[in-house]
Amino acid sequence: MQVTFLGTSSGVPTRARNVSAVALRLPQRAEMWLFDCGEGTQHQFLRSDLRLSQLRRVFVTHMHGDHVFGLPGLLASLGLAGNSSGVDLYGPDPLEAYLQGVLSNSSTRIGYPLKVHRVREAAEQQMVLWEDNDLVVRCTPLKHRVPSYAYRVDQKPRPGRFKLEHAKAMGIPPGPVYAALQRGEQVSLDDGRIVDGREFCGPPRPGVSVVYCTDTVFSEAAVALAKGADLLIHEATFAHREADMAYQRQHSTSTMAAQTAAEAGVGQLVLTHLSPRYAPGNPVTQDDLLKEAQAIFPNTRLAKDFLSFEVTASCNSS
Repeated sequence: MQVTFLGTSSGVPTRARNVSAVALRLPQRAEMWLFDCGEGTQHQFLRSDLRLSQLRRVFVTHMHGDHVFGLPGLLASLGLAGNSSGVDLYGPDPLEAYLQGVLSNSSTRIGYPLKVHRVREAAEQQMVLWEDNDLVVRCTPLKHRVPSYAYRVDQKPRPGRFKLEHAKAMGIPPGPVYAALQRGEQVSLDDGRIVDGREFCGPPRPGVSVVYCTDTVFSEAAVALAKGADLLIHEATFAHREADMAYQRQHSTSTMAAQTAAEAGVGQLVLTHLSPRYAPGNPVTQDDLLKEAQAIFPNTRLAKDFLSFEVTASCNSS
């Protein structure tokens, strides 16, 4: 999976950071998912290598403006482009009414299938939110001033690596039969032999897992959701010295994010949703927040707009 940060500021945009949005490009399919959609997100797409036409699902954490104000414009532009096969939206209960109000009152016609799914029941009942043959999505409630949810995407275990030399040694000709063997299927060859694909595959390879967690004060539910994940993207709005303000506003400090990562045993932590108060030149900077987090969880890095990298299962062993 490829993660691209399109907005990493909290509350309001700055010259260097737009408000919250993270894109997830999926493996083995021309499909992209978006987590939150703050104002100006569609402009961030234009400045990135991402293709908006590949957007298939949007997961909204909560209804504060810095996480949803960009959604109506993005959906409208996608409709004008005329190249969307449909978008599914997931989020808090008010999401559907919010979109219907904006789109209706602006006389905006979408022109493609658009469906809104409420996540509250799945989050509260610890149910699977969405699943197909390759991926599964779960969510959990967070602790914020309004209903807020974290999301986890797990790639299911993949077949082991195909033993090409073994297939050649068996005189099996290349072609579609190789794909069937890699899936572990039993295959009948043209010469009458029946071969078991399990003999041609190494051990199953673990899939990768990504957790997106914002906005919240420290939450045991977030720890449980993030258990063993390869990547945890977690808000770090405040420095540790401003923990009282963090509790008051129901946001996390850098140390709360690191504590979540440490208790969950994740592979890597990326801090996002950073307050503009920590801009370079101020008494406390974003680098100070990074150092605070690294003192608790060393494998931590700061997000920045347009940071993009591949998430691999090896993160959890680094």
